Amino acid sequence: VQPNNYSTFYDDQRQNWSIMFESEKAAVDFSKQVCIAKCNSCPALESVLCQDLLLGEGQGVEGGDSLEVAYTGWLFQNNGLGQVFDSNVGKDKLLRLKLGSGKVIKGWEEGMLGMRKGGRRFLIVPPAWAYGAQGVAGRVPPDSTLVFEVEVRRVKLAKECSGSDGLSVSSRDSPAPSPVPSSDGFSSD
Repeated sequence: VQPNNYSTFYDDQRQNWSIMFESEKAAVDFSKQVCIAKCNSCPALESVLCQDLLLGEGQGVEGGDSLEVAYTGWLFQNNGLGQVFDSNVGKDKLLRLKLGSGKVIKGWEEGMLGMRKGGRRFLIVPPAWAYGAQGVAGRVPPDSTLVFEVEVRRVKLAKECSGSDGLSVSSRDSPAPSPVPSSDGFSSD
């Protein structure tokens, strides 16, 4: 994904190609379909598939950085997007998290590394990196592959944080289970 609705890729002869799309939406939709195709061509998905939709700006996030994100989560069903099981898009509260703290599923911890403020990314998360064999009662069936579209709205880099003025992380900011593995409260990090 490149600025101004461009995408670039290398073919199997390592030839570089660029595609310019007529709109941001067309470029984003194409990028999502590329990620779904990658997933469907894997005999077994064993790690998180990441596809940038928009790059954002600034420095890429690392473990220890605090983020506020908007997201939507779908079940991966019939080789594509199934039903939405969680979203905070259009709601007042963004999900606050600190990368590397273990407060979100492992697929998010890995899949969000390197994202920048304003960036959007598509993640396809295998069951072992999500909720595994237990699933989430009434929302995520056992052994489900999950798909997320995440957008980083705010970033506070770990090296800028000094004690208590870092972003607080609270389970009340998003209804359980979002990508928060347990519903027990945690007030701050």
